[in-house]
Amino acid sequence: MRLEGKKALVTGASRGIGRAITDRFLAEGAEVWGLGTREPGDLQDRIAASGGKLHWISADLGKVQEVEAIVEGELKKAGGFDILVNNAGITKDNLSFRMSLEDFQKVLDVNLTATFIIARTVGRDMIRRRSGSIINMASVVGIHGNGGQANYAASKAGVIGVTKSLARETASRGVRVNAIAPGFIASDMTDAVSEEAKGKMIDQIPLKRIGQPDDVAEAVLFLASDASAYITGQVIAVDGGMFI
Repeated sequence: MRLEGKKALVTGASRGIGRAITDRFLAEGAEVWGLGTREPGDLQDRIAASGGKLHWISADLGKVQEVEAIVEGELKKAGGFDILVNNAGITKDNLSFRMSLEDFQKVLDVNLTATFIIARTVGRDMIRRRSGSIINMASVVGIHGNGGQANYAASKAGVIGVTKSLARETASRGVRVNAIAPGFIASDMTDAVSEEAKGKMIDQIPLKRIGQPDDVAEAVLFLASDASAYITGQVIAVDGGMFI
């Protein structure tokens, strides 16, 4: 029970990586506030199974003007968060020359601006209490780029920059800020990819398999727990060695 007595806020918690993180935190004894645009269909069953330790916040992080007020309200209700996982993200892929400015901005709003606003809001309280761990979800695409994803790559590169800057600003107050950079992870999006395309992708991965949400959740758990007490400002790639 590595997170016994801890309170955590996890964004993008309804499915995929966010759901895996939420479930892992609950299993380790944390009380979790999950935030998502849509409620999971089995939400009430999950809340009951958690013994009331799972709480749900419905919010659209694309509406950046509303994000701070929503998070501040939940922060007060919770009495503070020990852990923040900024996991929410969207994609709107297209070649740069065909990408609309609207689609470019929407991805930055959710993936980068909302991440900054939430980290700043929760981080202020962590600084006051002189303790806390913030984990931001970046991507290997934010390090290496990817054709057709200029908006997504820019947003995730920005997340890495924000992470390193916040880590420098908060370390003296006992707050750690790190990032996870997932590679090719199983999701609704990868389910739609052809087997041929998946095969080509796996050929580029030294571990020869697609990553699972639980692979990412375990890395997040490490950064959230006291096991990483001397780690801040880092970007950990969970990519099966794709970019060694």
